[in-house]
Amino acid sequence: MATGSIKIAINGAAGRMGQRLIDLAGQDGRFTVVCAVEKAGHPLVGKAVGPGICVDKLTGDVDVVIDFSLPDGTQAILPAAVKAGAAMVIGTTGLLLVQKQIDEAAKKIPIVQAANYSVGVNVLLKLVAEAARTLGDGYDIEIVEAHHRFKKDAPSGTALALAKSICQATGKDMQKTLHHGRQGEQPRVAGEIGMHALRLGDTVGEHAVQFGSLGETVTLAHSAHTRDTFALGALRAAAWIVGKPAGKYDMADVLFGRQD
Repeated sequence: MATGSIKIAINGAAGRMGQRLIDLAGQDGRFTVVCAVEKAGHPLVGKAVGPGICVDKLTGDVDVVIDFSLPDGTQAILPAAVKAGAAMVIGTTGLLLVQKQIDEAAKKIPIVQAANYSVGVNVLLKLVAEAARTLGDGYDIEIVEAHHRFKKDAPSGTALALAKSICQATGKDMQKTLHHGRQGEQPRVAGEIGMHALRLGDTVGEHAVQFGSLGETVTLAHSAHTRDTFALGALRAAAWIVGKPAGKYDMADVLFGRQD
């Protein structure tokens, strides 16, 4: 296990992303994994998940907590991170009911929160906004996302982030604009954004935004081949957030610099 100057804790350590984060951080000379966290009662609590790393609660000196768990796991770790004065990198999605607590914690510690930590996806977020602005209202917009059969939330956080990026670029109200799926006789409403979620086998993550007029279709898409894509982006965010002042940040801040 590599020993670096940035001490990190992994919340959701028993999950697929948690395991990859432990493995990849161990190969990165910037980091030392000092703590692996799972919810109380998990069968792996007290057992090893890496060389010298046992699953336990958040303890000791920690610089950054990387959270890829479930909403209740994020909710549980927030007070401990604030108490420890540790920054957070949050990749858990479906956090609508926990968001207020995250925003409150960000008044005391720096937090990177992103729907997707892939560098390519974050470039896609900028591209779809520019495409929507340039193409204009004459183009219908549909978003299709696909993930593995085990993903619990739908649509994905990334698909919602793509819709948000488009709405911000075009001045649309996202809540009024999104149309989830179609069935029966439902003529397309002008200006709406169609949203479709697929759950297929072990699909890592696919997102496509289609802009269609009566004469052409423009498709902007991203396909993740491995979870390492997201884990490496989260580690990049963890290295970036150290030393930052308290506040909410996103992956665009990490990649492109603070925009405000």
